[in-house]
Amino acid sequence: MSTYVALLDGGRREEAIQIRLKGPGLYEVEVGGKVHEVDAFRHDYGTISLIVDHDSYSVQIDQGGTEAKVHIRGSTYPLEILDERRLRMRRAAGKFTVEGKQTLAAPMPGKVVKILAKLGEDLKEGQGVVVIEAMKMENEMKSPKDGKLVELHVVEGQAVEGGTKLAAVE
Repeated sequence: MSTYVALLDGGRREEAIQIRLKGPGLYEVEVGGKVHEVDAFRHDYGTISLIVDHDSYSVQIDQGGTEAKVHIRGSTYPLEILDERRLRMRRAAGKFTVEGKQTLAAPMPGKVVKILAKLGEDLKEGQGVVVIEAMKMENEMKSPKDGKLVELHVVEGQAVEGGTKLAAVE
């Protein structure tokens, strides 16, 4: 038996699903405490014929990773199915926050080509702070958290070594 969680309505609703393989293409699927007999046949990539209990469905699935759009009888349903491990990882990811002052450092030797934020400016997580050019590529150093730019140690045109402290966000 395999247990999954279906995220419905854009992740606002969760539904536990248990699936037991009964034979080739035959499954017993429990959803919301109700058990269904399912006969599934894959025609080609993305098209599946299902007989659920005694009702027949032709289903098209557009899949990208764990997310899918399921097309049944003219309606489209966004769906994401996660196993227990992926669900735990998803839930845990939202619980971690970056605390205290965070330092931005140059990833490798290069040249500061642009300063994107001003000292004292309020920043959002992921907002660009400094752009470093290294090996003919530009690397945008981004704020690791929401906060204020409390230190700015470089100026445009300055050469920096790898590990050089560029700025700090608190």
